[in-house]
Amino acid sequence: MASSSPAVAGSGASGSLRTKLPSLTGLRFIAAALVFFFHATFSDPPQNPFADAGWEEGFRWLFSKAGWMGVSFFFVLSGFVLTWSARPGDTVTGFWRRRLLKIFPNHVATWALAMVLFAGATTPVSAWLPNLFLIHSWFPQHETFISVNPPSWSLCSELLFYLLFPFLLRPVLRIKERALWLWAAGMVAGMLAVQLVTDFLIPQHPPTPEGFGISLWQFWFGYNFPPVRMFEFVLGMILARLVMSGTAPRVGIIPAALLCVVGYAAAMAVPFLYGLNLMTVIPIALLVCAVARADVEGTPTVLRGRTMQWLGEVSFAFYLSQYVVMYYGRTKLMHERLFSPAAGILVLLGFFLVTLLVGWALLVCVERPVMRRWARPAPRPIPREDEPRPAPTLS
Repeated sequence: MASSSPAVAGSGASGSLRTKLPSLTGLRFIAAALVFFFHATFSDPPQNPFADAGWEEGFRWLFSKAGWMGVSFFFVLSGFVLTWSARPGDTVTGFWRRRLLKIFPNHVATWALAMVLFAGATTPVSAWLPNLFLIHSWFPQHETFISVNPPSWSLCSELLFYLLFPFLLRPVLRIKERALWLWAAGMVAGMLAVQLVTDFLIPQHPPTPEGFGISLWQFWFGYNFPPVRMFEFVLGMILARLVMSGTAPRVGIIPAALLCVVGYAAAMAVPFLYGLNLMTVIPIALLVCAVARADVEGTPTVLRGRTMQWLGEVSFAFYLSQYVVMYYGRTKLMHERLFSPAAGILVLLGFFLVTLLVGWALLVCVERPVMRRWARPAPRPIPREDEPRPAPTLS
């Protein structure tokens, strides 16, 4: 029979029969934690809790690239996991429904929380309305693409990924195995091209309010503009193909993690634009492949433990709520008070735990109920024998 909407291409074996990858779920939380500690370094808005100048500067230096790396992890993981779990016969509309229900309820909840607690009084409708519908990163105005709940900018890119994925999957699955490495290299080359264009062709004024040493236009185009992040997403799709075909690099988890540390150090050393995601994307790719391959081969990992699985399930809500918790806590409750090193560490740990609790509440009260209720289409009732049946349709 004819389907009501086009099918999302599968990849050979049924997605339900393919090995699950729980270690990647645990890895998601590490990426979210990197973003948390990156945002905790900010001095404007004042989220860095340390009064001592040495501790304040050292903390900012240590996590200065953590947010960029964490978001790149998310984008690569998105492409990998969606390709790995694609089910033959799935429909485009079914896929879109599940992905929209995955991101929008938590986004709307944290958007409303931010508006009530602090953003509503200062954010114009021209900024909060695009933010609500996750199109704000398409606008080059700073007060728009970093508005209300700033981490939500990345959902604009994720939304683009989800909209395009059904149309990208079939071409990616048709890439010949011997050409996968060439295509993966092409994605990295595309990322380099973006930063070269940003560096040499995008206007260098006015400067970013955050003092990044680049212009507002460069920061928007080189990092926030959703289409330029497609390279990381498609790279993740190609990495999934490499693991499926058994041609992924035979790099262990520990060596890949050490390479991530090396890439992080390189990101701190190169000019700002080239440290946003270019220096870390290859180590990230190697780590994702290593972790996925460990699950495929049945190798035990700490990421598969019950605690890391729970943290991975909470990671999306944790990611969306961390800025709201820290900003409101530091500015409205603590009135920007600074602390000694020991007290500052306790403050950070306290915010981390509160963010976990808020993330867990969103998972239990918003994300899971919505997914259970609406992620799948309602089953069609079976007509009784005495009821007229619809005429068959030609496929």
